Amino acid sequence: MNEEYDVIVLGTGLTECILSGIMSVNGKKVLHMDRNPYYGGESASITPLEDLYKRFKIPGAPPASMGRGRDWNVDLIPKFLMANGLMGLFEKRRFRKFLVYVANFDEKDPRTFEGIDPMKTAMREVYKKFDLGQDVIDFTGHALALYRTDDYLDQPCCETINRIKLYSESLARYGKSPYLYPLYGLGELPQGFARLSAIYGGTYMLNKPIEEIIVQNGKVIGVKSEGEVARCKQLICDPSYVQDRVEKVGQVIRVICILSHPIKNTNDANSCQIIIPQNQVSRKSDIYVCVISSAHSVAAQGKYIAIVSTTVETEEPEKEIRPALELLEPIEQKFVSISDLLVPKDLGTESQIFISRTYDATTHFETTCDDIKDIYKRMTGSEFDFEEMKRKKNDIYGED
Repeated sequence: MNEEYDVIVLGTGLTECILSGIMSVNGKKVLHMDRNPYYGGESASITPLEDLYKRFKIPGAPPASMGRGRDWNVDLIPKFLMANGLMGLFEKRRFRKFLVYVANFDEKDPRTFEGIDPMKTAMREVYKKFDLGQDVIDFTGHALALYRTDDYLDQPCCETINRIKLYSESLARYGKSPYLYPLYGLGELPQGFARLSAIYGGTYMLNKPIEEIIVQNGKVIGVKSEGEVARCKQLICDPSYVQDRVEKVGQVIRVICILSHPIKNTNDANSCQIIIPQNQVSRKSDIYVCVISSAHSVAAQGKYIAIVSTTVETEEPEKEIRPALELLEPIEQKFVSISDLLVPKDLGTESQIFISRTYDATTHFETTCDDIKDIYKRMTGSEFDFEEMKRKKNDIYGED
């Protein structure tokens, strides 16, 4: 381990594994370590079910009615992936006219603007132009555009229109949902990016205790583990490895619920995402519900996993999520956790220590992707270009 690396990565959460893969594809010499013996970190998939009971200190063993423990792969922090997302419940003429406008919108073609300046007109004015009601506005902004607050209403409309367009195009790709979810849970994703890093020369070490991050003259120079020092030019890590360099900005409550039935009024869907906009429940933050089932190889046959999450706003977090839990009744078993929202105190450009943010309450990867792109830009000074990554891969292997 006494070598010098371009980048050392600590932690195997999805953010860290994706960045590890990206840096390896970019030709960097990468060492990736984790104190845990498993991939995923904070976003790990727990199997068997008995381990979930132990993790949450639930007394006794799971009842026999829950099937074999090995049939369960429960994500601690579920996130849906946008597939590329029409609204049968909202076929009012005005809303349809709005969706047609979004579908035709092209920020490079002024002929599609219909009198709206996408760089100056606030989204609030666009809704007004199409005479959309408050309920439809809440749905559009929070369930389609995936905003967490209503601040976007007074911002230029271009980004919001493109977000809604992404949802619509993702929905059109598969017909029923704009989202993807990996079989066997999200724990498969970090391992996939770890393999990508390894293909390009990255070195992985699990179950590796981290004794010290070595900094000289304000800049990282290496990591000490089991008496050995690996030197590096840059360091990527999750907040748990550098608690003195992060600050708490809030908390998230998550409740994992095991059910024996699909969610009411979802046409017995084996998976769904429910977003309760903050305005509907007199809150500042949306409430999210992610539902998956045996169809995704994450639960025993006939069972469903619903995970409710939101940003904590009061001294009684469990009361805050009651509107969501009521949608899920009856619930066989609940697992409740409250975690801190941690963010880096600085950009990392001086120390060259780049810290990811803890996962927020959302049930989609949009904010995680933003964090990945932000860290990449701070590390390299340039925007992340997925097409450039594909080209580099093709230069080496001559294939897509």
